[in-house]
Amino acid sequence: MKRITINNIIKKKGVKPITCLTAYSKSISEILDNRCDIILVGDSLGMVLYGMKNTKSIEIETMINHGKVVKKFAKKSLVIIDMPFKSYSNKFTAYKNAKRIMKETKCDGVKLEGGKKIINIVKFLVKKKIPVMGHVGLLPQSSKKFSVKGKSDFEKKKIIEDSVLLSKAGVFCIVIECVIESLAKKITNLIAVPTIGIGASKYCDGQVLVTDDMLGLSNFTPRFVKRYSNLRKIIKKSVNNYCNDVKKRRFPFFKNIYKY
Repeated sequence: MKRITINNIIKKKGVKPITCLTAYSKSISEILDNRCDIILVGDSLGMVLYGMKNTKSIEIETMINHGKVVKKFAKKSLVIIDMPFKSYSNKFTAYKNAKRIMKETKCDGVKLEGGKKIINIVKFLVKKKIPVMGHVGLLPQSSKKFSVKGKSDFEKKKIIEDSVLLSKAGVFCIVIECVIESLAKKITNLIAVPTIGIGASKYCDGQVLVTDDMLGLSNFTPRFVKRYSNLRKIIKKSVNNYCNDVKKRRFPFFKNIYKY
């Protein structure tokens, strides 16, 4: 199979569900590669790997360092990198940083949060041949608290407007985060580009989750996450077994030792 392209993702709209998970390391990148259509190097790594309270403190250098590793070991999947908080405050800063991310990581595109407020920035990046993934609904970089979006008429109107504007501006797909099911369905049917949901219903054109949440490694598990494993429990058991073996001198065993 050839490397997945932006055009491949666009053509999946309404045809075949798009799969997406996050990766920040060599091992996870290798596992996700060719299984997921898109690998997202999300700014969630600030919370997942560095114990930050939110996604706002992650630096662009950190995103680039992890992005380099993921892209190096993702031979087939499309690799998209989140632009961190304040790295796209205006179109010139956005282009400078997006160009740097693309050049240093060799990734396939970048993701920005927001709609109408950043639409001129998105247009500028697209004009400069930077592939952009949009993000509407709950915006972790600017939201003060976790909450479901789209309950009020005002929010519905705003999220729909943001989605339409992003689609017309040239994004190749849009992440819809934590919105009510009917709104996600309406947006998916309304816009021309694929939608990728996270807490936004099965009616989106694809789905994305934070891999650590999906595997049961993190303590925080929002309602929209389905745990496909409980690696935290498995790892704890393995560590306990190892420590007990060492204390009781059952490890290393004869097969783990080199003899001349």
